[in-house]
Amino acid sequence: MKNTFLILVLFFLMGNIAEAHTEKDSIYYPFRNYSIFLGDDCDACGCSANGGSMGFSSMLNNNFVGIRYIHQSYKSRDGVFNNSPWIDENFNTAQIWTRIPLGKRIEVMGLVPYHFNNREKTTGKEGIDGIGDITVMGFYTLFGTKTDSATVLHKFQLGAGIKAPTGKYDSANNGSINPSFQLGTGSWDYMLASEYTVKKNNLGLNAILNYIFKTENEKNYQFGNQFNYAATLFYSAKIDNLNVVPQLGLAGEKYEDNKDHGENVPLTAGDILFGKMGVEVGFKKLSLGLNTMLPINQNLTGGRVEANYRWSVNLNYSL
Repeated sequence: MKNTFLILVLFFLMGNIAEAHTEKDSIYYPFRNYSIFLGDDCDACGCSANGGSMGFSSMLNNNFVGIRYIHQSYKSRDGVFNNSPWIDENFNTAQIWTRIPLGKRIEVMGLVPYHFNNREKTTGKEGIDGIGDITVMGFYTLFGTKTDSATVLHKFQLGAGIKAPTGKYDSANNGSINPSFQLGTGSWDYMLASEYTVKKNNLGLNAILNYIFKTENEKNYQFGNQFNYAATLFYSAKIDNLNVVPQLGLAGEKYEDNKDHGENVPLTAGDILFGKMGVEVGFKKLSLGLNTMLPINQNLTGGRVEANYRWSVNLNYSL
């Protein structure tokens, strides 16, 4: 809660400071080449992972089509007792993702994930693979810097989206320690999102807040609603013919209890705070990005699930 409050305060202060630099002509997009867009809508334990705190956009190519690979590593108790053995769980996701403009203020993002997850239980190795939940989101630029002559450039966007239950949901997994070992939630889920980015010279800061409403699926199981926040510092540099943008920041995720037939499922809520760093390198219309995340503090499913790390790599083509 303390970390969430600090991000909210930072978000508010940046909005008031940067508003003083707004002009009265048409909106200028200062982050067209340095967008670090939001993401944080995957479950902490991997279920229907769409990107987590990795983000939903390229840092160099604001409008693009590309592919991305995400790996998440966890360990879970193989049993309900305190002395139950720990097992390794790996969630792997390959995505086709894109961002396209539908006018001066509106952008649409879409991604199609394919999951191939595995875990090593005491009874043997288990694996699942298949298409995940497809996500579509729309974003509207509420306000932004209106001329490139401003000292401080800024941009604020609001968004909403929907996640379709295209990934297979297996109710037989509900009794396991990690109920998120799934290809999808089996439910239609809805997202509200906000992002604010401020930049002066080559240094910038990106802040995001978003909330995911998860509904009950056909098996009467409902994953808990999810709140996400993040703040990322980035620096844009030009090295010969390459554009290089390193980043460093924090990202947090908070989960409410899952529900089975309308009743809270014990030990399914949790929260986690990550430290993250990454870099993206662009050459002409191509860009290559690499990001990694390490947990700083976590309490997932009553301590029965622990995140080890996340990392991703993406290759995009600018439209």
